[in-house]
Amino acid sequence: MLLNNPLATHQTAMAEAQALDRVFSALSDPVRRAILERLDGRDLLVSELAAPFSISLQAVSRHIQVLVKAGLVKQERTGRISRCRLDAGPIYQAAVWINQYSKYWQSQFESLAAWLDHIERCKQAPGRRGKAKRSSLTKE
Repeated sequence: MLLNNPLATHQTAMAEAQALDRVFSALSDPVRRAILERLDGRDLLVSELAAPFSISLQAVSRHIQVLVKAGLVKQERTGRISRCRLDAGPIYQAAVWINQYSKYWQSQFESLAAWLDHIERCKQAPGRRGKAKRSSLTKE
């Protein structure tokens, strides 16, 4: 049974990590991000994708191949014509991975909100002038 097989579980985790690595690597380039933006909601020919860029068609094709290997673009060929479309599934997977760490910055937002609330209350308190004391807030 594969569910109880630690080796299979490890191999699956490694494959998922490698897929995530390919997505982040693909997203690290501004040309590739621009290509994805152009594909949002429509299918385009490679020549249509290349039009706004001041790089060669061959260079755009190499960028597209990186996106295809990352699973972000599906490419269909009919003879010499190549049509591309966005597959946002891997972006969703990356967002899920990033969201695991939201707890770290969420607490910072909550601390900032508490501090701003404290400052506002000090400003509105009658007879209080001057700076609010930071020491009245507890650190988490």
